Amino acid sequence: MYIKQLNLNMRKLVVFLFTLVIVSCTADDYESTYTELLPIENAIVTVEFERGEVYDIIVSYIRPSSCHAFNDMYFDGEENEWLVAVMATVFQGSYECDEIDALTEASFPFKAGEADSYIFKFWQGVDDDGDDQYLVIEVPVVD
Repeated sequence: MYIKQLNLNMRKLVVFLFTLVIVSCTADDYESTYTELLPIENAIVTVEFERGEVYDIIVSYIRPSSCHAFNDMYFDGEENEWLVAVMATVFQGSYECDEIDALTEASFPFKAGEADSYIFKFWQGVDDDGDDQYLVIEVPVVD
């Protein structure tokens, strides 16, 4: 009986806290958001993969302002060649964003499959001619 009452009280507490969070956030807080790709400054990748093993790949990027928040990693590719970039959510509203230009790290797991090597193209932005620039790292796979 006591456990059932405790579970009921916990549910009420969770519902109350959820409602409080929803009510405290107004549309004026964040008038809009958009997603922006941020260039990767550097990447740390092991010198070789062992087939079937999982490795953490660490990337460094510049977080331009306090209104930029890490969202996810962007991946595009097939087989053994992958384009990688950092996706940030940018919050816009009636408040000031501080420019911070903070070097920030993110990581993602990568599992080495059947390919003999993997080529990672870490997006580093565009040059003056509008061409995409990449930090290219090839990692061999051993058995």
